Amino acid sequence: MKPTVEERLSCKLVRAQKEFEGKQGLTYAVGISADTVGSVGINLQLATIPPGARGKAHMHSGHETAIYALTGVSKVWYGARLDEHAIVRPGDFFYIPPGVPHLPYNDSDDPAVVIIARTDPADQESVTMLPSLDGAPPHI
Repeated sequence: MKPTVEERLSCKLVRAQKEFEGKQGLTYAVGISADTVGSVGINLQLATIPPGARGKAHMHSGHETAIYALTGVSKVWYGARLDEHAIVRPGDFFYIPPGVPHLPYNDSDDPAVVIIARTDPADQESVTMLPSLDGAPPHI
């Protein structure tokens, strides 16, 4: 149940919600969102990319995404044709502008855990799947 207006006007301590698999094919545990605290402009969550896992190509229309790597090494293909690549290591920050296609994956033997902040207070509403790009990066 969404918080009332009065409840939104106070600070909140929130435990990560139960993990779930998002449309993108990865595991998420939402902390701050419209549903948990009534936020109107931000979503904060943990994402886990298991060893050998690959997400699905997607983008977030109209919303910025900031990622901070906690543990493990993840990689991401990004850009209009997923032709750009980054390796995200613990302590790295990674920024994804609104509407930029991306596909995260983990080809290591250890899980990668990242903190994700997005300017969309709902977790999955701005996710636009891009199945036509799922096979675009040839190297994974």
